[in-house]
Amino acid sequence: MSDGAALAGPDGALRCPWALSTEDYVSYHDEEWGRPVHGDDALFERISLEAFQSGLSWITILRRREGFRAAFAGFRIEKIAVFTDEDRERLLADPGIIRNRAKIDATLANARVLADWAEGELDELIWSHAPDPAGRPAPKTLADVPAVTPESTALSKALKKRGLRFVGPTTAYALMQACGLVNDHLEACVARSGGA
Repeated sequence: MSDGAALAGPDGALRCPWALSTEDYVSYHDEEWGRPVHGDDALFERISLEAFQSGLSWITILRRREGFRAAFAGFRIEKIAVFTDEDRERLLADPGIIRNRAKIDATLANARVLADWAEGELDELIWSHAPDPAGRPAPKTLADVPAVTPESTALSKALKKRGLRFVGPTTAYALMQACGLVNDHLEACVARSGGA
């Protein structure tokens, strides 16, 4: 039984324990999670997928990510912003995604809001909430990793104030972890310094 400390994977390298539950997680953990993500469309995709993940396991979303990308026009903000009622009905019937009406509606509404922003504005807003890495010691176990921080609460408030939906503090923190605003790879994890 793990105490939340880094565990040896199939190759012997130590990793965050959550990364070892499925093969899909190993590659996501090693190659994506915690690496810096920039660009409005790329960040919009992460915001949208984190919203769809709410209440579900991340593996459920990860395994459907290509389905989401196909259904949502590659998460291109300007394309989704002009989706019609017919597109909405298509999404609600698409077995390749999570067919949650509230989350689909939030994704469409968020795209409409973001379509009016200047290029780079979403990227700048999100990254302006990245905490100083020097003030964050490397977590030794999963118990040292928070679910919410003052920065994620502030980011959530800033996004909501600008009209975005499904961006609570916990979702905002998951976004910060996934997109590299914080490095929550455990201290002993091979991916902490990008070495995986």
